[in-house]
Amino acid sequence: MPGKVWSYITKKIEDEGALHFSLLDPDPLSVEIDTVVEQARLVEKAGSDGIMIGGSTIFGYIDESVKAISDAVDIPTILFPGNISGVSKHADAMFFMSLLNSTNPYWIVGAQALGAAGVKMSGLETIPMAYLMVAPGKTAAWVGDAKVFPRDKPKIALMYALAAELMGFKLVYLEAGSGAEGGGVPSEMISMVSQFADIPVITGGGFNTKDDVVRGVNAGASIVVQGTYIEKNVLGDKGAELREIIKSIKDAGAKKT
Repeated sequence: MPGKVWSYITKKIEDEGALHFSLLDPDPLSVEIDTVVEQARLVEKAGSDGIMIGGSTIFGYIDESVKAISDAVDIPTILFPGNISGVSKHADAMFFMSLLNSTNPYWIVGAQALGAAGVKMSGLETIPMAYLMVAPGKTAAWVGDAKVFPRDKPKIALMYALAAELMGFKLVYLEAGSGAEGGGVPSEMISMVSQFADIPVITGGGFNTKDDVVRGVNAGASIVVQGTYIEKNVLGDKGAELREIIKSIKDAGAKKT
């Protein structure tokens, strides 16, 4: 039986065509819990459909942050763990990820095996997701030993996405890396994967403007993720610009339904 969060995601994609997810990184070395909680409240108010919690270099114990974020909002909180240290029972669900184009088996299945028993015992809803790194990849690619896909080779991404689908993953995430320049994953790559794969496409990394996110949706993405943009902007204008960005996603998504 589908989990509550997965049912929420699929129903919203069916009804609205495209969703916006906010990525928050509760790294205690760089941000206070109160700051992350305020970011969470603001992105929810702006209309974000879900909050992903995680990062490539999280240090320390994140349980307190995850609980505080989950208690502060009504939209789903979904773990986006960079390692086994990024797991908490206080989230609503977890993207159980495999970095399929890593050159290191640890990031493909090793970390997942180490964390699986604890995740299973926690009762946390898990959503299997294939994580695919696209150039430049940034910190996530460096940490994950990824052989990043060249931006002008969409067929390579498609091959991996189809393999992910046939292996039973429910989602495929095309990731250019946090803070990537160039407007995110290339449209041609998103389009090719979404056209031939039968599982929803998430994309993130470098989607910093209204034009960027609309391009992603028009290319076929079901979910566009923003993280660095939120970290740099949402507190300053109280989510005013984010509200306009999310509205543009919804307008573009409505044309798909």
